[in-house]
Amino acid sequence: MIMAVRPEPTSAQEAAAELRATLGLLYRRIRQTRAASDLTLSESAALSRLDQHHPVTAAQLARLEQVSPQSIGTTLQSLEGRGLIQRAPDPGDGRRVILSLTAAGQETLRSKRTARTEQFTRALEALGAEDRAQLLAVLPVLERLAEEL
Repeated sequence: MIMAVRPEPTSAQEAAAELRATLGLLYRRIRQTRAASDLTLSESAALSRLDQHHPVTAAQLARLEQVSPQSIGTTLQSLEGRGLIQRAPDPGDGRRVILSLTAAGQETLRSKRTARTEQFTRALEALGAEDRAQLLAVLPVLERLAEEL
């Protein structure tokens, strides 16, 4: 594929617009890859958060995902109905309910991550060695950028 050479952005605002557009395209392409589970975006995000921050309450998960308690409740009902998460009384406060992944939830998440890694592997293999090196060199900068957002 022949790529058009774009002029270098001359301001932070122009660079931001270019970066937003490029990352938006990348994000849409990533989302198009679905593992066998066919999770929705909100279900996938909730499973990933539970994996990172387990165990948590529904309210904590809603805050982490920056969604309303009602929205997270709908997502959690779906995940629980599919056997991907479980609820249990909080050992420290029996009035609270904590959420965690089931073995099926962990396997679903692993499968999803494997599919995405394979997608990236194929795309990276299609790039030349110089392009791959440039991409890897910019990853620390992208991580710092993400921390600033």
